[in-house]
Amino acid sequence: MKRKSKEPHVGVSDWEGCVPPPGLTGAFERYRQAIPERRVVQMLRGQAAFSRQGPLSAWVVIWLMIFQRLDSKGTLSAAMRQLLTGGVRAFVRWPGGRQPEPLSANTSAYSQARSKLPLALIEKVSDMIFESLQEQLRALPGLELPLFLLDGTSIQLQHSKELLETWPAARNQHGNSHWPVIRVVVAHDVISALAVRPCWGPMDGPGAVSEQGLTKEILPRLPAGCGVMGDRNFGVFSMVWHTSRQNHPCLFRLTEARAKKLYGLIAPPAGTDRKLLWAPSRDDLRANPEIPAEASVAGRLLTFRVCDALGKWQKLYFFTTLTLPPDQILKTYGYRWNIETDLRSLKREARLHLLEAKSADMVEKELLLGVAAYNLTRAAMNEAGAALGLDPRRFSFSQAQDTLHAFLPLLANAASDTERQQITRQIIRVFSQSKLPQRKRRPSGRAPAPSPNAKWQLQARVSKKRNR
Repeated sequence: MKRKSKEPHVGVSDWEGCVPPPGLTGAFERYRQAIPERRVVQMLRGQAAFSRQGPLSAWVVIWLMIFQRLDSKGTLSAAMRQLLTGGVRAFVRWPGGRQPEPLSANTSAYSQARSKLPLALIEKVSDMIFESLQEQLRALPGLELPLFLLDGTSIQLQHSKELLETWPAARNQHGNSHWPVIRVVVAHDVISALAVRPCWGPMDGPGAVSEQGLTKEILPRLPAGCGVMGDRNFGVFSMVWHTSRQNHPCLFRLTEARAKKLYGLIAPPAGTDRKLLWAPSRDDLRANPEIPAEASVAGRLLTFRVCDALGKWQKLYFFTTLTLPPDQILKTYGYRWNIETDLRSLKREARLHLLEAKSADMVEKELLLGVAAYNLTRAAMNEAGAALGLDPRRFSFSQAQDTLHAFLPLLANAASDTERQQITRQIIRVFSQSKLPQRKRRPSGRAPAPSPNAKWQLQARVSKKRNR
């Protein structure tokens, strides 16, 4: 007997007469919209570092570096084949307006061009791509502002003298590792999963930085007035004070020890919702000299008793400057698990878990453009989700990346708007068949869907912060 699907089937015929939304574009088209060629030329004006004679302009090189993060192999050779056959070839400009010889598939010129790109230019391009996507930011139900999730991770680098001097190798009780490691802090929108430009620094050595220290740098990059949420590692006074200084409402989980100090040296009982004025301790002031001694932040201390996925009851403690009801606060924190899947997609699909560059400058440029490539893919997923009336997080990131990669040449070579619309309808159809499966038992790496039930079943791993 044929099993019936619980969801309506979306087939080819359903989209034949459909006019796709005008914003639905491929990664290359979105890059063209966000980063005009003339803008890159203007930003490079007066800089002789990239004044080379040849067909590879800075705008073309930046796209090829983004393409490397979208491609499954991501090699220099793959980027040059894209230059020879892809839509970016139409944007190759020869000096004097004439092409003296066919484009070469040799990677040496491209490799040199990558190294000559100024890091400041890449930072600006990363910011411009994110800014062009901000219309996709939406507020959670009951919350009238976008909410960004904070988290930290680590990225392994290649073994080289320069990288070891900049980012020392990780170490533990058994000694130093062979590989340099950097600590990275990211901020992702809770709904669209778009990421702002990350911050990073050494994980070990005399210049080691903490997640809290990197968060101070990333907060000014967030959209004005957006909310900020983090787990117990961010539930300290310095984070609360800096978010309030940037006018970002916050929701941070607290450790039991910190909740006791705020409540009066005893554990706050379940159901607590107390207004208080959080003042810094001597340790807070010693570790954060920028905070004045008279500083304080007004907010609320909340306590919940919830049952985790293993059937064990536990208490959760929160400090927030939001004015939502308690049940809405707990429901909002349930979205925190989204950052785990976002980090997994960012590191695995954009291949940022291990960077192959052997110079500090190239490591930073590849990391920034890896996040840009991730954002371009997420933007297409969000637009497809809007066209299909589905949550974009229902789509598989890897399949979405494969879809964009497959349709990239067709969109780039479309001769008319009519042909482009036909291709876009095909993309929508493929996206409709790229949904994640419905599972009865949630896997450990998948985010839990927030439940309207007051006794929402919280994932056990939410309470066990691990060092990534």
